[in-house]
Amino acid sequence: MSVHLSDHTPSEQGRNLRWLAGVVAALALWVALYSQLVPFSEWAVSALSIDAHSRAGDAVGFFLYEAPKVLLLLTIIVFAMGVVRSFFSPERTRALLAGNREGVGNVAAAGLGIVTPFCSCSAVPLFIGFVSAGVPLGVTFSFLIAAPMVNEVALGLLFALLGWKIALTYLAFGLAVAIVAGWVIGRLHLEHWLEDWVRNVRAGDVVVPSAKLDMVDRIKAGLDAVRDIIGRVWPWMLVGIGAGAAIHGYVPADLLASIMGRDAWWSVPAAVVLGIPMYSNAAGVIPVVEALIGKGAALGTVLAFMMSVIALSLPEMIILRKVLKAKLIAVFIGVVGTGILAVGFLFNALFT
Repeated sequence: MSVHLSDHTPSEQGRNLRWLAGVVAALALWVALYSQLVPFSEWAVSALSIDAHSRAGDAVGFFLYEAPKVLLLLTIIVFAMGVVRSFFSPERTRALLAGNREGVGNVAAAGLGIVTPFCSCSAVPLFIGFVSAGVPLGVTFSFLIAAPMVNEVALGLLFALLGWKIALTYLAFGLAVAIVAGWVIGRLHLEHWLEDWVRNVRAGDVVVPSAKLDMVDRIKAGLDAVRDIIGRVWPWMLVGIGAGAAIHGYVPADLLASIMGRDAWWSVPAAVVLGIPMYSNAAGVIPVVEALIGKGAALGTVLAFMMSVIALSLPEMIILRKVLKAKLIAVFIGVVGTGILAVGFLFNALFT
């Protein structure tokens, strides 16, 4: 953010410097809090006198780590998007990313997802920021799918466990699902199935022309976005993460292995149905993948399960419900689920 203090009076310069110092201090506090999430969750579990290695300890620790992490991410992303939005009206943003640029936008958004090691719930804050800034809906979905499903953690672990051919094939198919599913959703023009408050944010213009806004005005725009959006979605965030914590702590991997350790035609759709209620990031589900393969499950079946866990998790759907109407969530599940089924069957045909 460039600031030309010489263009302002001394009183305005002092005001700008105070606000800038406040932002720097807030960012330093944010970094300090984020860096202490793991120690905090471990300390809190021990303070509650819960065995950290028990199912309850696993679930509580998961919640106490994920809840503040997702809320911190949501705060910083929404603030940044609010500041950026003060430079671009929604009409200008949509003009830059819509029309014949949409296909390119889907590819770029999916590529961004590869280098952002977010789980599905952590990717939601950036998704909300994109949607509220007027980025095309299909492009935002390409990011939401790719970020948890195709990232360097998943690819690195797949390479180490199953070899480079499978890792690269997973990369190709994962990106294809993210790009094509996002493009299809974009072509359906379902913006009217966004929740009303989101559509109002997308339709709203900055009252003062962006050229006349100073640094303080832009910071205030970011703070207004934080108050508005976080005030609406934080309860849903906590409910979704709470559901994920319960599943994370109490659903045993051995049960999944016993159910999915079969090579049958129905195994792929069954794996997808089983995966949706689960919640984990790519690193967390890889040990389950290894266990299932060790039990004799077909590779495509296992990868379909993995993709549904990290791209269609129930906690993610709970959080998205505050942003998307139920019909749009159903379309999202249907389109992405179809892509995952295709990947599962293709992997079984190629590697079985």
